[in-house]
Amino acid sequence: MVKKTMPRFSLDFLKKRLALESPRPVPEEGMVPAGVLAPLFLKNGTLHILFTQRTLTVKDHKGQISFPGGVQHSEDPDLLTTALRETQEEIGLDPQAVEVLGSLKPIATITGYWVTGFVGVIPHPYDFHLNPQEVKRLLFFPLEGFCDSGRWSTGNYTYRSRNTRVCYWTHDKTVIWGATARILLHFLARLGEYPIPGDREATCLD
Repeated sequence: MVKKTMPRFSLDFLKKRLALESPRPVPEEGMVPAGVLAPLFLKNGTLHILFTQRTLTVKDHKGQISFPGGVQHSEDPDLLTTALRETQEEIGLDPQAVEVLGSLKPIATITGYWVTGFVGVIPHPYDFHLNPQEVKRLLFFPLEGFCDSGRWSTGNYTYRSRNTRVCYWTHDKTVIWGATARILLHFLARLGEYPIPGDREATCLD
């Protein structure tokens, strides 16, 4: 008899770890507040995470793989509202279908955004409706795959004469990097996972 392998993460485990929310720092002066959603769903007993690939017609981060979300509007009472509203506009996910588990540490991007990530569980399967102006396609990966240190690397990146250190997660021909990779690393750290080799306090987490 083949012994079944237990999933690395369970929903109960995530709920316990993400309930311990740390204080959210005030946005740095001049930064644009934004909220994104890291949607999780169960497939064959394993947690998967959803990403979007941005089109080449969006203002920033053209063609990159990211979490759904966007800039806070004046009518948004908080960044969770922003993340859920933008997610609905981009991929047609009803905010009422999201069970929000918690928020992540905000990050400042080199492009001028102050991004707060939220983790939520969504139904599977789901009838998504993509906004063709913003989203080229959806991508799904098992959450466990982001714990593999062999898929992570770091490098230097220059934006408008400013240099920064960035992290990359690579699988086949898919590369997730920049702000999305940093949000992923913060998420994994909340789960007790530090996949950047030899560095529990990786510069990419700053």
